[in-house]
Amino acid sequence: MAAYFFAFLFSLCMALYLTPFVRAAALKYDIVDKPDGKLKFHKKPVAYLGGLSVYVAFLFTVALYFDFQKDVLGMLLAGTIIIMIGIIDDLKTIDPKLKLIGQAIAVFVLIRSGIYIQLFFLPYWACIILTFFWLIGTTNAFNIIDVMDGLSTGIGIICCLTLFVISLLNGRPMIAVLSISLAGALIGFLRFNFNPATIYLGDSGSMFLGLIIGSLAMTGSYTENNLLACLAPVVILGVPIFDTLFVMYIRRKNGIPVMYGSTDHYALRLRKWKLTTKQTVVISYVIGTVLGLSGIGMMLSPTNGVCLTILLTLIGIALVAGFLLSKVDMTR
Repeated sequence: MAAYFFAFLFSLCMALYLTPFVRAAALKYDIVDKPDGKLKFHKKPVAYLGGLSVYVAFLFTVALYFDFQKDVLGMLLAGTIIIMIGIIDDLKTIDPKLKLIGQAIAVFVLIRSGIYIQLFFLPYWACIILTFFWLIGTTNAFNIIDVMDGLSTGIGIICCLTLFVISLLNGRPMIAVLSISLAGALIGFLRFNFNPATIYLGDSGSMFLGLIIGSLAMTGSYTENNLLACLAPVVILGVPIFDTLFVMYIRRKNGIPVMYGSTDHYALRLRKWKLTTKQTVVISYVIGTVLGLSGIGMMLSPTNGVCLTILLTLIGIALVAGFLLSKVDMTR
């Protein structure tokens, strides 16, 4: 456990040290998120590029622990591709189709390095296809949810800590080190990203989180006790996945292209209802924690029946929540 604690502490301190420098550079070169009165209502420009400090803290920590083996190198290379795409998008918005192509290249790198979903009851080609859509989905899900100070960062921390516990239970030290290192970097960054935020993750950071956390989640071992536990990663990443599906539904219902920005996110609807930004984010953290514990519970469930009960209960709650949130008037 001492090795895990050191990885967490080193990554945490690196992020605490690097983030102010990244913020100063972003402000100096005007790499900022400016309020526009339509989707962005913060009072003054806020620095982008926060994902860069998270990435560097994570990279340095991983470099201390691992030789650059094929799988670790593949994950870092794919993460680097995503960071580069995100930085370009933060500097000057790029076409969503080009961004999707870049994400596909990063996913291809991961698959070629041997990181893909492995389910014994599915053929190889089906696992590859499932991996592609899972990683594209999680990469964009964390980007979509990054609409409020500390939201994507905090949910990322909870997901990483959950995956750390699961990796310990399954005896997967590599996943444990990667998960706890990323958690440490995110906690250090959250010091500057929580409301009122002085720096944002930017597209570079949120997409990097989605890719790495999605990769770690899909490579864990879940089905030793029951087959339905293969869906545990969907539950663990339930907050960003719910928001992605909810936003897609609302935008299609209103005739808005899915790739365009809007105020349809669940967090913005909660804030429009009665909650403050901090209350919305903290409630999201609580929900994320409950989902993380539910994912662990699914993995440990002795039978498919218990696992199915947990899954159906969560789906029912999500459907009710989605219905109620859809009734919040966002036009005023």
